[in-house]
Amino acid sequence: MKEHPTPEQVVFVIDDDASVRDSLKNLLESVGLHAELFDSAQAFMQFRPPEVPSCLILDVRLPGLTGLEFQNELLKRGVSLPIIFITGHGDIPMSVRAIKLGAVEFLTKPFRDQDLLEAVRVGLDRDRARRKEIKTVAVLRARYELLTTREKEVIGFVVAGLANKQIAAKMGISNATAKVHRANIMRKMQAHSLAELLRMADALGAAREICDRP
Repeated sequence: MKEHPTPEQVVFVIDDDASVRDSLKNLLESVGLHAELFDSAQAFMQFRPPEVPSCLILDVRLPGLTGLEFQNELLKRGVSLPIIFITGHGDIPMSVRAIKLGAVEFLTKPFRDQDLLEAVRVGLDRDRARRKEIKTVAVLRARYELLTTREKEVIGFVVAGLANKQIAAKMGISNATAKVHRANIMRKMQAHSLAELLRMADALGAAREICDRP
């Protein structure tokens, strides 16, 4: 059996109306987007999505878990999937709740094709940025773990804004040793400037974590 190549990006559609699913699939494919269709939230949960930028078009009224309940379930599971809600029975409180929980858009049927496609574009861009950030942080975390215990202590003082002389006094080491530690940190973290090192620390969450260290 021939395997299909993994798409560069994918839009998931969950709607219990087959005609709506097919219509959305045709619309998405007309602009070159790959679509995966599901008739329920439960069916989607049994599917293993590809690790590519994705978003979800989700009907509010579904059998079993409703769209809003499914949004809550995804949040509980730590699944950060941008959601575009579609509904024929929406109201303002419902839409406000969905948007507050992170939905990209809440569209009431009948909606303009262009409005849906624009929401999908925003959702895909958001997920692409999220995935890029995760990869960046993973690389930085791997570099951070190359630091010795002493160097991790020093980077905390650097992030806090201390100069080498102050770091040396805090740690009870010579100014020359503090400079060596700082140079090693810059090399291992592959930072070309203090500003870049601070951005790295911020991306890692290390600024808060390290500065709170006694």
